[in-house]
Amino acid sequence: MSQVSVVRARELWHAWVTPGTAPRALPETELVTVYRLWVAALLLKMLGAGWDVSWHFRWLRDDLAPPHLLNSAGTAMAVGLVAFHSYTGYGVDRRALRLMQVGAGVFLLAIPLDVINHRVNGLDITTWSPTHGLLYLGTAVMLCGVIRGWGLYGPADRWRPWTLGALWVFFLENTMFVAGQQEYGVYAVAAWDAGRPEAEPSLLQFAADQIGRPVDRASLIHFALPVPAWVYLAWILAAAVLVLVLARWMIGWRWSATAVTAAYLTYRCVTWVLLAGTGFPRSAVPFLLLGGALVVDLVMSSELLARLRWPARPLLGAMLVAAAISGGAWLQDVLLVAPPLDYRSVAGAAGGLAAIWLGLAYLVRTPAFARWSTEARPKLSGGPHPSTPGGGVTG
Repeated sequence: MSQVSVVRARELWHAWVTPGTAPRALPETELVTVYRLWVAALLLKMLGAGWDVSWHFRWLRDDLAPPHLLNSAGTAMAVGLVAFHSYTGYGVDRRALRLMQVGAGVFLLAIPLDVINHRVNGLDITTWSPTHGLLYLGTAVMLCGVIRGWGLYGPADRWRPWTLGALWVFFLENTMFVAGQQEYGVYAVAAWDAGRPEAEPSLLQFAADQIGRPVDRASLIHFALPVPAWVYLAWILAAAVLVLVLARWMIGWRWSATAVTAAYLTYRCVTWVLLAGTGFPRSAVPFLLLGGALVVDLVMSSELLARLRWPARPLLGAMLVAAAISGGAWLQDVLLVAPPLDYRSVAGAAGGLAAIWLGLAYLVRTPAFARWSTEARPKLSGGPHPSTPGGGVTG
């Protein structure tokens, strides 16, 4: 680094890294720079996490594996940004800051707990373990703070919804990450059946030893597909679709949910090619999400459906999304590769989605939500003016 760069960095540090209480005014250029750093940090976390699942379907766990290091670099950036917001109060309101702090705290707490879990219980390949769940939960809560901060103070220019969309892509990826167990597992079982197992012998032996079996198909399924088949569709309907509903409401564009889903699927396709090209295990890409996203956008944008009374629109939306996801799952299973599917979970998951959608639709109509929204948006002198999220969630 040149002497001029060092001097400039010191000038910026002394100018902006000063103690204060949220919310503090931050000029638009600096605000955008801070949130671009957030996008970079979350991108590193996403790339590291995606590579990590593929890595663990091939080799035994290693704390210093390259995917862990890549993810750790993103985590370090994110924690540094949380520290910046906490110390200076810039670019966030108090609620956004609390979400960032709690999310980062949960994530950092989960790391040593996960290491201890592996030391005590050995191989823990499943993405559905409690300690892994804390990692996703911490990331999700932290992302809520970042989305709230940008949603409140992001400049009202053409790039604002694009940045908001990128943040929702990260949220969708974090939600879908847990389903990677089934998406990689189906390829692992297929590779075994073809006589070309992707996992190294020591990993297969370790998994077999855990259940006291020889290395065979049953021991492979023990770590490749340890969760019931009904979980996959139920999780997509009850969790991933809810993310798309919120993304459509907050971004406000007519095709917001579809755009977020298309971006996420593009990321999955690119990483699929890169992983397959370098000899790493591949995964089933959840194309079935796209039909559900289209229905979410249509339901929340339709002028005809907008005439329906409050409870009818979310209920109809949940039923149509369930049909679209089920149809997409069937097509993917027939034409491409899909994890094991159990359609018996669709009705219950659709009911859960409808209940949450109805709850959100009721919540945004309440005076408490109006006060919360007003109190959350203080006018910062010299700062950008927040804009209102797009409509549609209320039905």
